[in-house]
Amino acid sequence: MWHFNGSRCKVSLKIMSKKELQQRLQKNHLRFIHHIRSLSDFDFLYVNQNKWTAGQQVDHIIKSIAPVNLAFSFPGFLLRILFGKANRPSRTFEALVEKYKLKLEAGGRATSRFIPHSINLTDREKSLNHLQDLTHTLISRINSFSEEQLDTLILPHPLLGKLTLREMLYFTIHHVEHHEIQVMKNLEKHLSTP
Repeated sequence: MWHFNGSRCKVSLKIMSKKELQQRLQKNHLRFIHHIRSLSDFDFLYVNQNKWTAGQQVDHIIKSIAPVNLAFSFPGFLLRILFGKANRPSRTFEALVEKYKLKLEAGGRATSRFIPHSINLTDREKSLNHLQDLTHTLISRINSFSEEQLDTLILPHPLLGKLTLREMLYFTIHHVEHHEIQVMKNLEKHLSTP
């Protein structure tokens, strides 16, 4: 996408289409689910310096995607009534991720409703299946919105403020990837210990 600013011309990074959003949501969430499934029972429950266990990471992702999924079940006119309309264009994926990283670096953390519960081994598969179902439902619900609606309708985010629907999907794509990396980092000490 090209943006013209006076006599200067610069290239900005591309905005993801609905199809690309759906593909990335599917890919990132399935990779996270498969990664968690591949962990040993010990690794699934492993705690590294009061960090969340892999099971708690799953619960956090479920708690994060569920309200997005719910919002996408509403018709566009209702979202507009509840939350208003965007007063700016959607950011790119990269710009949204950068904003999230800056918020985390400034001390931003999950609010109480997103703090995970412990997931024991007997609930592991049930939780992963629930996350997979939520992801598939969200991917399907995106079809109910036009490309224009993804850029004009907004939702509140507890850390990032008002986001367009497209930006909320960007966040959801990145968020699961971020927490998959957290799982790997938390296990690094355990796996590198002789």
